[in-house]
Amino acid sequence: MIYNAQKKDISIAVGGDAMITRKMSPHNEKDFLKLIDILRKADCSVVNLEMLFHDYEHSWEYSGGTPTRSDPRNITELQWMGIDAVTTANNHAYDFSEGGFLTTLDYCREFDMPQAGGGKNLDAARSPAYVDSPRGRVAILSSSTTYSEQSRAGLGRPDFPGKPGINAIRHNTSHTVDRPIFDALSKANEELGYSDMQDRGNKFGFGGVSEKTDANVEISFMGGKFVLGEDFNRSTSVNKEDLEGARKWINGAKQQADWVVYGTHCHESGNDGEIHGPSLTSPPQFLEELARWVIDQGADVFAGHGPHFLRGIEIYKGKPIFYSLGNFIFQNETVPWAPDEGYRRFNLTHDDTPGDYLSKRSNFDQIGFPSDPVFWRSVVAVNNFTNGDLSSISLYPIDMGYGLPIPQRGRPTLMETSLSNQVLEWLQKLSEPYGTKIDIKDGIGTITI
Repeated sequence: MIYNAQKKDISIAVGGDAMITRKMSPHNEKDFLKLIDILRKADCSVVNLEMLFHDYEHSWEYSGGTPTRSDPRNITELQWMGIDAVTTANNHAYDFSEGGFLTTLDYCREFDMPQAGGGKNLDAARSPAYVDSPRGRVAILSSSTTYSEQSRAGLGRPDFPGKPGINAIRHNTSHTVDRPIFDALSKANEELGYSDMQDRGNKFGFGGVSEKTDANVEISFMGGKFVLGEDFNRSTSVNKEDLEGARKWINGAKQQADWVVYGTHCHESGNDGEIHGPSLTSPPQFLEELARWVIDQGADVFAGHGPHFLRGIEIYKGKPIFYSLGNFIFQNETVPWAPDEGYRRFNLTHDDTPGDYLSKRSNFDQIGFPSDPVFWRSVVAVNNFTNGDLSSISLYPIDMGYGLPIPQRGRPTLMETSLSNQVLEWLQKLSEPYGTKIDIKDGIGTITI
């Protein structure tokens, strides 16, 4: 062997959402520097960048959450931490419209931070970024199932430009209901005029070509699909067109890289589990379908994130699926400015500041993210491959300062052992449905393959 990459040995670290607004490098706590050392020692470290880099020179769009903005120089802070690449497909991509998104991509290029998931058209958003590590070339791809329609990238044509945005993965939802409910919805469609409106639109031609359905067993009501059945059920599936569009880029990445990491941002939930904020701990059916499909196409790691807390881990065909890695950096409360719409939602005026807005939003830490520790405790996962196969996963619990004042919290550090064990035991529980065994020793979790 003349190259290290030929050995097919590599360590790939993945973390969750990085909402970074402040410098990391001035800090020197022992457990913080230990985390930095873990990230730097990994051959490739990847997180989801859920922050935009701009100077408020672009119009904003209402997002319902934090209007994300950070100093572009904070990209170098991520690099100082050991982060080699970021994913950019998420629901905050268009907080400051197309301009804020493209500015972020420009700064990633300027500061030499590889990013995947966003681009000037859909093919660019689907295409991989590459990291040349000491032990092999790593391709990173990214998508989001949670997004605004404005942020969804579009394909170009020979005679028409594509649309800038993110690699959005659509999904289909079907609601099964019993006969009385189905008949009631059908009657409501008729009495409220929705059936007529749909028919008129279809006859006019602006609705495009739609799939023919049997109105006796399937109807559309208020934009939702309802199917007649004996029991109540909600099922979801990935949009097949989006899967086919992503296939070529995953396969292409596999040809041009030794390893492939695929990240997906997903806020949607399954049908069961604990409730934290607006989400459940179970992932939706379509995310499980997507993750396994991605592995089937040749990806080596599936790194999910989105709900801002941990979800279970599955080992599928010898490859890791992280349904959510939670947060990695959670400094969403120290953005310098916020739009007027945010203030007005909480009956605040022009005399108030971003500090007033963010404190009022959480009712001074009594509700929202500050009130629940699961949003502030997560893991960094280091995936160790030997001779081309996954040999083990090391899970390092991180603490982002739950219960601390706003100026202190949000930065990750390794947890003390007793708290680490609690987080890992919770992750064990979340991973049980997938048959994944996590061993815990000295505050570190290990999955041995």
